This record gives sequence, structure tokens and C-alpha cells, in this order.
Amino acid sequence: MSDKIYDLVVVGGGPVGIFTAFYARMRSLDTVLLESMPRLGGQPQNLYAQKHLYDVAGQFNVQGSELIDHLLVGSERFNYPKLVNTTMLNFTWDSQNQFYQIKTNQEALRARALIITIGNGPFQPRKLAFDYAPEIEGHQLNYFVEDLEDYKDQTVLIAGGGDTAIDWALEINQISQKTYLLHRRNQFRALESSVEQLQQSTVELLTPEIIEGLHPLASNQLQVNYKTVKTGTQHQLIVNKLLVNYGITSDSRLLRSWGLNLQGPFIKVDSQMRTNLPQIYAAGDAVTYPGKQRLIALGFSEGPIAVNSLIQDLYPEQKAFGHSSSMFN
Repeated sequence: MSDKIYDLVVVGGGPVGIFTAFYARMRSLDTVLLESMPRLGGQPQNLYAQKHLYDVAGQFNVQGSELIDHLLVGSERFNYPKLVNTTMLNFTWDSQNQFYQIKTNQEALRARALIITIGNGPFQPRKLAFDYAPEIEGHQLNYFVEDLEDYKDQTVLIAGGGDTAIDWALEINQISQKTYLLHRRNQFRALESSVEQLQQSTVELLTPEIIEGLHPLASNQLQVNYKTVKTGTQHQLIVNKLLVNYGITSDSRLLRSWGLNLQGPFIKVDSQMRTNLPQIYAAGDAVTYPGKQRLIALGFSEGPIAVNSLIQDLYPEQKAFGHSSSMFN
């Protein structure tokens, strides 16, 4: 461990973490960003790289990977160290010297403050609950879209009832031969405008239905067995591709070990993004407070609030920050 003491360690390299670190550098804080995965970008980069996002002001209909590229290009103006494959394991407060000793799976660090932007934590797609031939995963069966062209001119079944499932159904339907959307309920858990668009599209809805089994066919197709809820009526459908969007599962064990006040899996913060621990703040999907909405755009505002709060706490003599448009005049 070096003797260097950072002003700030941002923990979590998704879109909110990247922008928070960028803003901290704009405020002249000596900042380092930690990301446990091999690359930055969080879910938009690693799970939904080709999914179009609609909750980022000024970048309507931007793909996940494009959003991350834009954020990283912007960060070059105020560069900061970005440590990937680096997971914060624990931290201890040095009350005498007023900094945190931070242990990671790589090098140890020191910092006067932390902002936690880990989203839902380490994540994996929620998979089908029954056994199936493992060799179909990544071929006929997928849990996220790596290349939209894989679905061109194909018969595609999408399973799920949330925003991601509906967004992909509408997107894939533009290039597929036929698109089905299967959900266990008659009602969808998605934006009203998306549901209206779905109902006006040529996507064929299969509700309320549950998938029971998968059987790969010699023609590189997939037989999907499903049943109607309540009646139990059995059905079969032959498709080229099955895309399952049942959400994600995350591992919050590390988060629970850090001594933060939690509400379920979320970190409780006040209106200034302060946690219960001194000089530790949080922003993005990891946090909860009255009225919280899990939108990327909201996380982009919470990060700067956290940065300004820590500056107020650590350096109260520092002048208030002017408008960013005046910085390059």
C-alpha cells in the first residue's frame, strides 16, 4: 500500500459511478474509481449493451454501450484512475488521521471519503427455474442480447413482463420473422407508453402462460413447452431463439458486511446522499429514500449531490461551485 491518500474512492463503475467520478474531478477532488468487473459500464454495458435507453435526459434512445462510451469520452477531460477487476472487501476508519483504510482484492487504498454507486451489486440474469440442456445457452437460449443481428429473420420468443422484455420485443420485432412475448400475467410491469406500443404492434402476446420445459431440435430450433396459468392447458411452440428477461439477481453479502444502515438490499441515505457512516455517501440504484425512483437520470443528479456534500463536510472553506458552462471560458 502506498502512502497516497485520495480525497475520494468511488465504488462501482456503472454509468452513475463514472459520472460521479467525473464530477468529483471537475471539483478538483483526487479521485479513484473501483469496478469489480473486467470492464466499466455496469448493466448497460455488460447485460444490455444493445438495449435502447429512454431515461437519460439529452440522450434519448441511446444504446447502453453508446451511453458508456459517451461517459468515458467525457471523463478524459478530467481524467482519474479506473481500477477494474477490483472489489472493495472492507474498510476501517482511522479516526486519528481522518481517512479510511480500504481493503480490496487487489491493492489497499486510503481515502478521506467514499461514494458507493454499486447499483444492485454483482449481478447475474435470473435464469429459468428448471433444468435444460446446457449447450443451448448462448445459442437458442439467451438471457441478454449481445448482437441484435442474431435475431434477424428468426422466429423469436421473449419471456418476461417488465420494461426490458417489452423493449426487446418491440426492437426485435422490427427485424425478426415473427416475435412472441410470453408472460405469466395478463398485466405487464412496464411504462404505460411501452405497453400501448406493444399492444399496437404485431408482437403476438401469450398470456398468462409459464414456460415448463425446453427441447432442442435437430434443425437448430427449440421446442418450448408452456402452460396456461390456472387451467394448466399445455402448449408447444417451435422457435429459433428464446430470450428470457426475468430480471437480475444480485449478491448483497458484501454490502451487508460494511456496517451501513440498509432497507432491504438498499442503502438508506438522507437528502444529501449521506449514509450513517462518517464521510461515506451513496448514489444511484444502490440507495433508498422517500420518493426514490431507479432511473439513470436521477442517479446522475445524486452523484453530484454526494460530491458536493463531502466537499462541504471535508473542506467547508472551499468556495461554492459555479456553473459548469463557465469553466472553459
